[in-house]
Amino acid sequence: MALALLMLAWPLAPRTLTGDDDAAKNAAQARKALDAMVQALGGQAWLNMKNQVREGHIAAFFHGVPDTGTTEYFEFHQWPDHDRVELTKHRDVVEFFEGSEGWEVTYRGKKPMDKEILDDFLRRRDHSIETAVKVWLKDPNTILVYEGQHLAERHLAEQVTLISAQNEAITILMDAQTHLPLRRTFQWRDPLYKDKNTDAEEYDNYRPVDGFPTPYSISRFKNDEMVRQYYIVKVSFNQNLPADIWSVDAADRRIKK
Repeated sequence: MALALLMLAWPLAPRTLTGDDDAAKNAAQARKALDAMVQALGGQAWLNMKNQVREGHIAAFFHGVPDTGTTEYFEFHQWPDHDRVELTKHRDVVEFFEGSEGWEVTYRGKKPMDKEILDDFLRRRDHSIETAVKVWLKDPNTILVYEGQHLAERHLAEQVTLISAQNEAITILMDAQTHLPLRRTFQWRDPLYKDKNTDAEEYDNYRPVDGFPTPYSISRFKNDEMVRQYYIVKVSFNQNLPADIWSVDAADRRIKK
């Protein structure tokens, strides 16, 4: 009895944090940063956005050197998996990405999208910031890692990585003050050469459009070399799109042969 009383009277040792506690605290900090990013982008209105339309110019780069001139483009995006890109001033080259399929329409007619171009687009769509928030973040099996503050495009940024149940990862850097995304990165393994490639996008020149902060400059990188730069001149959201906007056959009939 004396021993039992002594044990009850003994002060409890202070609880030390375990690895699980540290991971939970880190994940909570990562989620807080991502929630702040969503609010900065427009909150619930951004999450419920029907579609967006962008117009601008594309510059292509090879080994970091820009090609001569730019190409006009018009892009339509509807969550979760409908995208249409119209190229040239006459909008006579049209690319469709619907679900896991892709089509190209030119004056020669319609044809299935080149596999390399289709795979590249689907990878970027599956690792976009929109997919990270609307799909990965909702999955209880996704691991969130807060990786501290880093510099991104001369801005102090918070870095968060999401790791899916399939062991794929998306890294997002958000401006530490505005919480807007500055850079999105992911890696993928080349099916032929088996080496890892890094795909990145950087977002700059944000302007408010219908209450949504919108980047008017987007740069794409592959293995740290710039491959595309988008100069956006007009953006609109939640448009009443034509009924046949996603019809490949309608685009084929419109383009002059």
